[in-house]
Amino acid sequence: MTLDCNRTIVDVFNEACAEFPDSPAFTCLGHTLYYRDIERLSAQFAAFLQHESGLQPGDRIAIQLPNVLQYPVAVFGALRAGMIVVNTNPLYTASELKHQLTDSGAKALVVLANVAAQAAEVIDETPVEKVIVSEIADLHPPLKGTLMNLAVKYLKKMVPPFSFKHSLAFKQTLKVDGGRLTPHVATPDDVAVLQYTGGTTGVAKGAMLTHRNLVANMLQVNLHMRDSFRKNQDLFVAPLPLYHIYAYTIHCMCAFSLGNENLLIPNPRDIPGFVKALKGVPFTCFVGLNTLFNALCRNEDFKNLDFSHMRLSSSGGMALTQAAAKRWEEVTGTPVCEGYGLTETSPVVCINPRSGIRLGTVGLPVPETEVKTVDDDGADLPLGEAGELCVRGPQVMKGYWHREDATAEILSPDGWLKTGDIAVIDAEGYVKIVDRKKDMINVSGFKVFPNEVEDALTAHPDLVEAAVVGVEDEESGELVKAFVVSTNPALTEKEVREFARQSLTAYKVPSSVEFRDELPKTNVGKVLRRKLKE
Repeated sequence: MTLDCNRTIVDVFNEACAEFPDSPAFTCLGHTLYYRDIERLSAQFAAFLQHESGLQPGDRIAIQLPNVLQYPVAVFGALRAGMIVVNTNPLYTASELKHQLTDSGAKALVVLANVAAQAAEVIDETPVEKVIVSEIADLHPPLKGTLMNLAVKYLKKMVPPFSFKHSLAFKQTLKVDGGRLTPHVATPDDVAVLQYTGGTTGVAKGAMLTHRNLVANMLQVNLHMRDSFRKNQDLFVAPLPLYHIYAYTIHCMCAFSLGNENLLIPNPRDIPGFVKALKGVPFTCFVGLNTLFNALCRNEDFKNLDFSHMRLSSSGGMALTQAAAKRWEEVTGTPVCEGYGLTETSPVVCINPRSGIRLGTVGLPVPETEVKTVDDDGADLPLGEAGELCVRGPQVMKGYWHREDATAEILSPDGWLKTGDIAVIDAEGYVKIVDRKKDMINVSGFKVFPNEVEDALTAHPDLVEAAVVGVEDEESGELVKAFVVSTNPALTEKEVREFARQSLTAYKVPSSVEFRDELPKTNVGKVLRRKLKE
């Protein structure tokens, strides 16, 4: 089946709003916006951008919002006005934000008041000309929204003081008549989103994702998961940040295109608040990742929720340990379909089909996606041999924004993208990610992949999380060191190493184990091995 990728995100948006006007689209903090609401509000925001912001089609607009109702309104509004969206993490430090705004050349910033103090520190050193400040409940009914905003600001003291020379309230932008919007005609090959990546390994680069890339990936996922994603019947739980491309594609593209509802969770780290938001909600699809599955399964209130409507659990963003997958299925009654992707691939490359889950693999490539493994010299490897995974398909990015050299390093002229991940492809096409190329540990010439050791360690009933890094050693070159989070204060290093010996060959067994209360993570929940190594 050939995918019809000759459409833009705005085409998909318009079709969904026309087909499902009276269906709920996004729910957050007790309030729901229907498809007709998203259409109307995003038209008002788009008309503001076109007529009152000074921005032109192709200009970049940074959107620094967590999972609140304003996010889809701002993103769809920006795309309808012909702007390029720069997804921006609300947890950025001032210097990280400055880099992204400067590198992208963003002319406008939509920012949540709670994190606006960081932006105010550096905004004068960036190209940003227009700052739009939103408060958390701006799109709730007037009285309730005002009370919630006041409570967040004055009772919970969650809004540090900030000041911009020129700024505008988000609510003001919605006072522009949406009828003034002149529909912008984009082409499928126009850049829609600049998605920054690589911040954990160096300077963050902007992956140029076109309308074609994102529409293609939406179609690929919907087709691949056609036995799981239903039309206009599902309620997706959305705890992962929408500014992360995995959540954006699943919730703002796949679920939205099918007329489904998304329950937005603004702060998934607040587990009691998260569980409270799920109470009494007939959710059918849950999109998460390893650390979140672990945290929820340790919560007694979560275990007591009604999971009778749940049909699908999806995992991405980091490796899923077998222990976490089994625990999740025991608690919810739903197996986890693990997938794999990269920012540079919009992002989905592979997913385990619900009818054919193979734990320990990331599943099969989505339609019209080619995968292969290569050796260090770039030569193709046979099936079953571990090598660097390469991907080719319509979801592969256009390149990095203003970084031709970095693009040439990762993307070949014939469209193959080098992922930097070591993988094995079996005879039936299932892909197993062994580890990141740069995280591999070399013990006396033997390769040790951290994922394998971490999986073995978290099989221990007292270990919740584990992270493994290589430490320098005069004799062996490197040795394996483990950092673990335990629920048993009496557990010893010796007992952990003895447990690892039962399933790992001697050189893979950690030479030392350090107990931690928690492991350092990115905002999305990925464990930062680099920080542990430092």
